[in-house]
Amino acid sequence: MAVIYLIEDDFKIWFMDKILDRSRQLKQNLVEFVLESEGDLAVALESYVAANSHAQNKLYDTTYERKLLIDSFLTEGKVRGQTPIDLFLANQSDLSESDRNLVKKWQNSFLGLFAVQEILPDGFELMNWLTAKHYTVKPNDSRALAQMAKFKNGEILLTRISPINDDYWMFSGPCLPLGNLGKPKLAVAIGNFKDLHKKHLYSDAPDLLEEAWRSVEQYHQDFLDFFGSDEVTMPGYQLNKKFTEFQEVITKKRLAAIGIDDSKSLEEIAKEAGVSQEEIAKTAKELGADSQQISQLFQSQGKPKMMLPKVELPDNIKKAEQVTVIAHPRWGQVILPTYTRFKSFLVTEDWQNIPNGDKLIRKYLEDPEVNVFVWNRLTKEYPTELEKLLQKYLKRPNFKLENDLNAILQKYKKPLEPELSEIASVPIHLHNLFQEAIAEVDKSNSKSKTPKNKTKGFAK
Repeated sequence: MAVIYLIEDDFKIWFMDKILDRSRQLKQNLVEFVLESEGDLAVALESYVAANSHAQNKLYDTTYERKLLIDSFLTEGKVRGQTPIDLFLANQSDLSESDRNLVKKWQNSFLGLFAVQEILPDGFELMNWLTAKHYTVKPNDSRALAQMAKFKNGEILLTRISPINDDYWMFSGPCLPLGNLGKPKLAVAIGNFKDLHKKHLYSDAPDLLEEAWRSVEQYHQDFLDFFGSDEVTMPGYQLNKKFTEFQEVITKKRLAAIGIDDSKSLEEIAKEAGVSQEEIAKTAKELGADSQQISQLFQSQGKPKMMLPKVELPDNIKKAEQVTVIAHPRWGQVILPTYTRFKSFLVTEDWQNIPNGDKLIRKYLEDPEVNVFVWNRLTKEYPTELEKLLQKYLKRPNFKLENDLNAILQKYKKPLEPELSEIASVPIHLHNLFQEAIAEVDKSNSKSKTPKNKTKGFAK
């Protein structure tokens, strides 16, 4: 029997090597097909790279990023509704059915921030930190495997992976090792991933993505219920007080939804939950809830998979004379300390004579916080005035909002469709990581007595 098992294992290894070798050949042919193409496919690639490049950030070198963009284009690019993989398969009539099935699987490739969990003779066990899902991933050539020999357990990798069958995946694009990161640096890496690759946050967990989007819609409804409008303007100090009250209302509502009540004492609940009252108090402080509510969360049988981040207003917002908050069920929440000033430009004929007026307009075009939702809102409220302002600022007398605004906003890297907001709920494991990272930074700061910025995660 032992001999039979050894033969089966050898066959599996041989068969996997054959698939990996074939995947390498097919992948090379696919990339060459795209890079050597002309016409619509070439134009689509150029447009995709231009729209998705992060040339201004210093996190990736240009060679890595270009390879990553080309690999992403294979599944995300579109030419008349088809992906480059679709076009490749249509062009390669001599491919076998098994080859076609293998290439079709690559439509499910995705980008992630992975941690090495185990080093295998021919690959790695990886965990996607964004979703806590695990994968067996293998390089599809010996040279890549040799280059990855230096990877250690705990190493963080930014890369794309592609399925090759039901059990195994392969490295798809370039692999960027980030090192074995402590919690604060890992939280920063995840925050950077969120900023640069927001649409890839939960690529392999549609259930988490759906729940995150639902949380944005629920937050919007809670905002309407509390403030009575989707737009409020008030002094920063007053808004800060209101937001504290708002957070308390939301927290109580979320905890009530999983059956938390006030019938037991804190001491009783802590004992039943197997945690100390100190732990409960610490968690409560982090979440902005009271200790008794959090203690019941420890013992709740309906513990949620996602946690709503605590929204904290930056100091410049707290000190601003007038702050406007605008809420939307998909775009989320926008907080602008200059919104009323910008609107005053729209009703002023001589805005060009206002000190720093051009700087504010440029800020509204360049600042990612002033998203397409804000511009569309201004377009509806001040269509004529906004069109005139942009005609003068852009020095384009024929500029028309209806025809030209979206192109201008895209030029300034503003997505035309909503991206997952900062207020969206996050998976519990990420929430815990960010809280632990902040605690480590605070502990380090208290020892050195040197002020430092808190770790950046999903919630700023």
